[in-house]
Amino acid sequence: MTYAVNPAIHRIEAPPIMEAQGWLRQGMRNRKILMLSQAVPSWSCAGELDDEVARLAHEPGISLYTDIFGLPELRAAIAGHFSADYGGSVAAHNVCVTAGCNQAFSAAMMAIARAGDNVVVPVPYFFNHTMWLGMLGIEARFIPAVAPGTNYPRPEDAERLIDGKTRAIVLCSPNNPTGAIYPPEVIAGFFALARARGIALVMDETYKDFRGGPAPAHGIFAEPGWEDSFIHLYSFSKAYAMTGYRIGSITASAQVLAEIEKILDCLAICPTHISQRAALFALTSLEGWKTEKIATMQDRLTALRRAFARPGLRYELISSGALFAYVKHPFTGETAKQVAVRLAGEHDLLCLPGSMFGPGQESYLRIAFANAEASDMETLADRLIESQG
Repeated sequence: MTYAVNPAIHRIEAPPIMEAQGWLRQGMRNRKILMLSQAVPSWSCAGELDDEVARLAHEPGISLYTDIFGLPELRAAIAGHFSADYGGSVAAHNVCVTAGCNQAFSAAMMAIARAGDNVVVPVPYFFNHTMWLGMLGIEARFIPAVAPGTNYPRPEDAERLIDGKTRAIVLCSPNNPTGAIYPPEVIAGFFALARARGIALVMDETYKDFRGGPAPAHGIFAEPGWEDSFIHLYSFSKAYAMTGYRIGSITASAQVLAEIEKILDCLAICPTHISQRAALFALTSLEGWKTEKIATMQDRLTALRRAFARPGLRYELISSGALFAYVKHPFTGETAKQVAVRLAGEHDLLCLPGSMFGPGQESYLRIAFANAEASDMETLADRLIESQG
């Protein structure tokens, strides 16, 4: 190659999931591989959704662009869903549809921050968030989210890092990678801080449907003028098993969305038309199906917690919830990656090292159990005990 690449992109680490998949040993095995590196539901889309997509494929106009912000009826449905789920008030003009939640985060951050600015991020973090910030030349300022006695970040830690170039605080709840579900009062504290300091609280709630109960995750959407300080991100990928359809959303002020519209037009013009129609069908017709699958995931979480209570297991379950468990490994003197590579190559268990989720995480592993059955959790414990020697 005779031309240069962008150094801001070159210095970013390669996609972690793809790297981890290369750790599995090749050749014949006589037992099942536990694939616990990525939060992909083990079930397919609802049969009714498959039938609807097949029908839509023959509908006139389905191959055409939609509005940049997405189909008006889908935006209205998302606004109605959020208003009901959070007990607040969200209007369709506050919602835009994106090609997944990663695109939602990328567009939102590009709209509110630039190179030289900074954003406050709890550690451990979702690696795609910090990868994108690094590509834009935006500094990530870290606060702890895993500490003795708590698995939540604290607003007072964030406040100490805010200066004239701080543009946002980023939260993810239920959290990826820890699974922690932040209490409403913790989220309210961060929102109050962002509002007081004139910055945005950007909240990734991809896993909100797995929060473990019907109570609202927070009360921000019920706050008058919430849109002045809040940007909400969501994905249809997990709750509806629509990972490949790539549909997410941004909910924010009309002023911020006007800037985001320019970005989205350059990135993809609009999300795929047929995927948007599939998402609309899911949101309006699959509530019962979704509830059933969420209950199944709760059963898996219960089984995982029970498995980590096994006598002789020296791996410590630090935090768990939604589709994730954050685990402290027992091997002093070894990096998290060394442990994860050994688990993959010798014990047929693929998970991710904590070092992929930020500084100071060498003692931890992330287990994503969305595609593991409840019956696999005892096998998980067996493999971990086996690795202890």
